[in-house]
Amino acid sequence: MNDIDTEHPLDLESKRVSVKEPEKRYDMQGEMPDDKRVQTAMRGFVRDFGYIAATYMESCIHCGACAHACHFHEASGDPRHTPIWKLEPFKQAYKREAGPLAFFYKALNLKHKVTVEELQEWQELIYDTCTMCGRCTLICPMSIDIATLVGMARHGMFQAGLVPHELWAVAERAEREGSPLGATPKVFEDRIEWMGDEHEVEMHVNEDKADVLVTMSSIEIQKYPESMAAMAKVLNHMGLSWTFRTDGYEATNFGMLSGNSAWQKDMSMKMINAAIDCGAKLLILPECGHAYGALRWSGANMYGKPLPFEVKHISEFLAEGLQSGQIKVNRVERSVTYHDPCQVSRRGGATEAPRVVLDALGADLHEMEGAGLMNWCCGGGGGVLTIHRADDLRHKMFRIKMDQVEATGAEELLTACSNCRQNFDDNQEYHHWDKTAHSLLDLVADNLAE
Repeated sequence: MNDIDTEHPLDLESKRVSVKEPEKRYDMQGEMPDDKRVQTAMRGFVRDFGYIAATYMESCIHCGACAHACHFHEASGDPRHTPIWKLEPFKQAYKREAGPLAFFYKALNLKHKVTVEELQEWQELIYDTCTMCGRCTLICPMSIDIATLVGMARHGMFQAGLVPHELWAVAERAEREGSPLGATPKVFEDRIEWMGDEHEVEMHVNEDKADVLVTMSSIEIQKYPESMAAMAKVLNHMGLSWTFRTDGYEATNFGMLSGNSAWQKDMSMKMINAAIDCGAKLLILPECGHAYGALRWSGANMYGKPLPFEVKHISEFLAEGLQSGQIKVNRVERSVTYHDPCQVSRRGGATEAPRVVLDALGADLHEMEGAGLMNWCCGGGGGVLTIHRADDLRHKMFRIKMDQVEATGAEELLTACSNCRQNFDDNQEYHHWDKTAHSLLDLVADNLAE
């Protein structure tokens, strides 16, 4: 394996998480010959073909609708950024190796054999220009789940050692240390103590028994640690039995984002085992979009059977607590707009929950155009925020989101995803924008009624 600088220094004064840009990129991992690398990728692609994926591969009518649903395509105008085109090597592997006419495609070379140079080009398309936000999936007239297929294509790319440098580095660090950004159990415990003291809130850590297990994302632990205090304030306000656990706290899953199913399972099982060990009836996922998809919709697959506890995103938990009267809040009486995290809303289905929360707070909600299921992605998900070579296009496409926010005229911008917040922060600095994305959870915690 090539030596990779995996350091991620933290500027604690600004609390800005930064990924150190490498002096030299190593976007190919391992020492495989080119032919073997291609064969490994193709085998990985073909292994993922079930009847559903096969149906998708046969269904595309090349209408181009998905192009105008993709924020990267709309920002660049590059036809290569058409979502379905990002799957071309995946499709070629299917046609040549697994499709009903595979013999003819091979014999007549109707779909040529993919080269390592093509895979290197497609690495940028599959990783750098796709957040797997699912907007293309939603708009496809043939109901092709393009976002899921991109995730499947990443499996073959990882097996072939063709993952972008920074994304591989943070995924490997998460597997090795338990956190992609250095939020080790010791760091996590120190942050909990710090936030408990600073906010004068009782923290519960490593309880042997608890009804609720609370998880966090490394971005929150390192950049937005106030989220830990906010979570504690709400749960204490409700009088619940709850705990953080240092053996299962990291909800971010870079195994899933990089395409390594084994690492994805390892990261999920830490939380699953921690919840089982303390007898939790509920596991609360933090303000992190891909954490929601990784455990809420894939956790049982990783575990091999139904999970013995409920899994809820924090926005769902807050909405239910407010509706039941367990959470009582003061009204905020100001205008806000809400950015829907793609993996929580469009891909996860928890679209109404934050609106229930904002209604209970008395906020004057100014919806963005296409809010909810068709809201534009911020452009930082799917691991894209970690990839330095993707920065220029990511900053360019963010103007779509800026225009959406500005058009609402709202006083405050809110979201329920820390990765989205980090992308907003980065673009706020880059574009010299005057809007900051704030946390829905923090808003609730700051307005709890006595």
